[in-house]
Amino acid sequence: MTTLFPSARVPFRKRLFDLVITVPLFVLLLPVMLIIGLAVWLALGWPVLFVQERAGYQGRIFYINKFRSMRNVRSGSGDPLPDEQRLTRLGRFLRTTSLDEIPEIINVLKGEMSLVGPRPLYAHYLPRYTPEQNRRHSVLPGITGWAQVNGRNTLDWEDKFRLDLWYIDHWSLRLDLQICFLTVAKVLKREGISPPGQVTSDEFLGNNVGQE
Repeated sequence: MTTLFPSARVPFRKRLFDLVITVPLFVLLLPVMLIIGLAVWLALGWPVLFVQERAGYQGRIFYINKFRSMRNVRSGSGDPLPDEQRLTRLGRFLRTTSLDEIPEIINVLKGEMSLVGPRPLYAHYLPRYTPEQNRRHSVLPGITGWAQVNGRNTLDWEDKFRLDLWYIDHWSLRLDLQICFLTVAKVLKREGISPPGQVTSDEFLGNNVGQE
């Protein structure tokens, strides 16, 4: 269930900050979203949005919205082809410019996400966190975050979690504003989109096996 102000434990001023920015931003970007949606529909067909379960505030499951960037093609055995084979030219452009992330504004308006916070990860990662790592769910997940402006997907999991927890322990509206400005600079430079030689990040397997 989502509400305008999701929980008394989510600071009112942070939620107000989100709404003051995202409401006019949604109106401003609506024509852009329509154009991108049309382009995705022409290139990939319907649906134009990629919707996936993620773990949010207090570990609650929600559905994140992104523009589709991959074709839904499978091998002869029925398994999806590797990401690099399914990623289209349009999809690569949307990812490198972060335009595929724009529909997440809807998640912010619904109270499922914030502009700034730890990135929402796959729901099936939940049992793999240590109690300390699980603290990342004590705040709303964000479209961008401290880890995203300090390396993004070029970081290993340990560094991502360390930066997420630093943000939680040092949160302020000033820090959120700083991260928003740094995010714009990072997007314009197209930095940290994916690990070197990969189109998506490695899976988080837990703390005792094969981390990124």
